[in-house]
Amino acid sequence: MGIRTFREAILVLAGFGALSGPLFAQSGAAKSVPAEQSATNSWKFAVSGDSRNCGDVVMPAIAAGVKKSGAQFYWHLGDLRAIYDFDEDIVHELEHLSKPLPISDYEALAWNDFIKHQIEPFGGTPFFLGIGNHETISPKTREQFIIQFTDWLDSSVLQAQRLADDPNDRRLRTYYHWIIPPVDFVYLDNATPDQFDDDQIKWFEKVLSAAKTNPQIRTVVVGMHEALPESISADHSMNQSAAGIESGRRVYTDLLRLQNENQKRVYILSSHSHYFMEGIFNTDYWRVHGGILPGWIVGTAGAQRYKLPEARAEARVAKNNIYGFLVGAVKPDGEIEFNFHEVSVSDVSKETAAQFGRKPGETEDFVPWCFDHNTQDPKKD
Repeated sequence: MGIRTFREAILVLAGFGALSGPLFAQSGAAKSVPAEQSATNSWKFAVSGDSRNCGDVVMPAIAAGVKKSGAQFYWHLGDLRAIYDFDEDIVHELEHLSKPLPISDYEALAWNDFIKHQIEPFGGTPFFLGIGNHETISPKTREQFIIQFTDWLDSSVLQAQRLADDPNDRRLRTYYHWIIPPVDFVYLDNATPDQFDDDQIKWFEKVLSAAKTNPQIRTVVVGMHEALPESISADHSMNQSAAGIESGRRVYTDLLRLQNENQKRVYILSSHSHYFMEGIFNTDYWRVHGGILPGWIVGTAGAQRYKLPEARAEARVAKNNIYGFLVGAVKPDGEIEFNFHEVSVSDVSKETAAQFGRKPGETEDFVPWCFDHNTQDPKKD
């Protein structure tokens, strides 16, 4: 009997055979079951990151758009809540307008707020979660992130893949991978300046080594929070630490080798910079040091929008003051066509808007403020 569903395709590749029960089921708020799909047909996934500040407004609209797009899952690339200061959306929730929060209470509820207002709107759509640098701002830590988001880091699909790689590997990490033929999806943790550390590099290169010899894997998609070094966004990336530069260049070179020597397609996704950019590795450094890999920055899920870098003209596409998500359409041969889906104020539901109010003295409703004023650069490129 042939492979009929995504669930069977992943389990067969992982060596589990056909099992009953939903592969993507997650406990707690993220209950999800994949749509039945033929592993030989094209299919889609969605991705974006950086949903602090106005994420409680923008992410429900993204969830609706992801469902409408037909994407099989959504992948969040980190920075869930601000942590260093109050998120504007939390401050403007009706219950907190009447009784403002002390910072300690905000820090205690911030991640629960993310689950309630930003994950739950996805309903049955599988939700994969990455760590960003704001998840390590004191008093938050990487260890606390693992504890809070165990349901997502140890979802059935990630657990099955981890144990398929090593039956004795019971340790949860903030980096992981999972396979939906013909794609191996990899999340790397570069949330702190010491990353990628030796353990993560060793794990990553083991994953790539397995992909090289697996004929069912034609494509590797690598997601992370900060862009790898020497991108057009180098001033806000792994270039900010010596360890990041060294290890990030190594990861990029590993992926170049996978593409050039093993004929696997490679795509690199990141956020951290709060704009949309395609073609981020079209730089002099990578032209001289091996070649240009396809890369995107999609930090467009609600965070305060940033100015575009001076070198933006080198990118294929560069847009700021924009919210939305990237959809990847996976073809049977592993080629992925990416298209950005913008979210506008008209996409925010009445139910979402009704959760927010004005602070004393404010003259504009909060939802329009998120689209008109949540920016460092009022000029839209």
